[in-house]
Amino acid sequence: MHIRSPHLDSAEVSWFAPICDGDDRFLGRRDPFYRSSYRNAAQIARTADELGFRNMLLPSSYQVGQDTLTFAAALAPQLRQMNLLTAIRCGEVHPPMLARALATLDHILLGKLTVNIISSNLPGTEMESAARYQRSREVIEILKQCWTQDHLKFRGEYYDLDLPTAPVKPYQQNGGPLLYFGGYSPPGVELCAEHCDVYLMWPETEARLRELMENMSDQADRRFQRTVDFGLRVHVIVRETEDEARQAARNLMSHLDAEQGEEIRNRALDAQSYGVSRQAEMRNQSDLEGFVEDHLWTGIGRARSGCGAAIVGDPDQVYEKLMRYHAMGIRSFILSGYPHLEECDLFGRYVLPRLKTCSLPEEMGRRPAEVPQTPLAAGPRF
Repeated sequence: MHIRSPHLDSAEVSWFAPICDGDDRFLGRRDPFYRSSYRNAAQIARTADELGFRNMLLPSSYQVGQDTLTFAAALAPQLRQMNLLTAIRCGEVHPPMLARALATLDHILLGKLTVNIISSNLPGTEMESAARYQRSREVIEILKQCWTQDHLKFRGEYYDLDLPTAPVKPYQQNGGPLLYFGGYSPPGVELCAEHCDVYLMWPETEARLRELMENMSDQADRRFQRTVDFGLRVHVIVRETEDEARQAARNLMSHLDAEQGEEIRNRALDAQSYGVSRQAEMRNQSDLEGFVEDHLWTGIGRARSGCGAAIVGDPDQVYEKLMRYHAMGIRSFILSGYPHLEECDLFGRYVLPRLKTCSLPEEMGRRPAEVPQTPLAAGPRF
């Protein structure tokens, strides 16, 4: 298996910003205290930054979400070292304008921008899978031209453009921000193999993760003479003892019934995707307590359409599970938990200090490692 950074002994350890209104103490019982607001999500981001997380995923969702780029721009001046992984839904914004917006954000962050490519349907629209990925391919190719060339000249199925690119050069000059991508269908795998830097996967058994990685690695190498790195998006529940962690998992789901869980899962625009079906298949293979393999618990998928499993255990068990993934070739971990602020603090105290962390843009030469710790004067703290 060909991996872009096979000898990297560290990993990008990231947290998640619940700007899509998914935070709670009990899944299935909404508490207004955890509502998605700038105040709450920014507090989680600042905490993750202070604890030493190296990146933060800012997701994209129309029905229940804050705007990703607006949130990122407001948050950027308050961060000391953490990158931001901003999700963009291809087709929402005219690509040259999107290139300019991302370049502006990259300058605000002094090169700490990474980009998560999303190819889901736009709100209120339905588009066949292959067409969506072709549109995403064109968006990516336009972004790369805007970021690396003096003139954009592009003719595709969806866009026909000829204009100068002077206003849209990002802070990161060696190719622009890294592109992260998650998708399981053949057109999605092909798109990532051709254009993206980090292939993101949802949790599955180690054997199935290895299959996904080998397939992606083969496609990138054989068809495009490229390599990619690999990332895992997974929840985490860590406590001082395994019994306490398992009890926390049970408590999290203690107010959810099956009908309510189905309604929550079906809200998302990607609720019917192949990736979501793989999460459901994994739940069906789990034991009576919801574990599909040691310390991988699938219960969260009863109330979430996307990432549906958590690493559950004491600090040693969680650390060792992450090290197993790292040994497989996974170099980026995007973690989350419920409630997000509390679980961020628990992981930051129990596990994060034991991990050797890195910034992937620095490791790949996209920006200098000596970026100042405080980009701008600190913004308001709520």
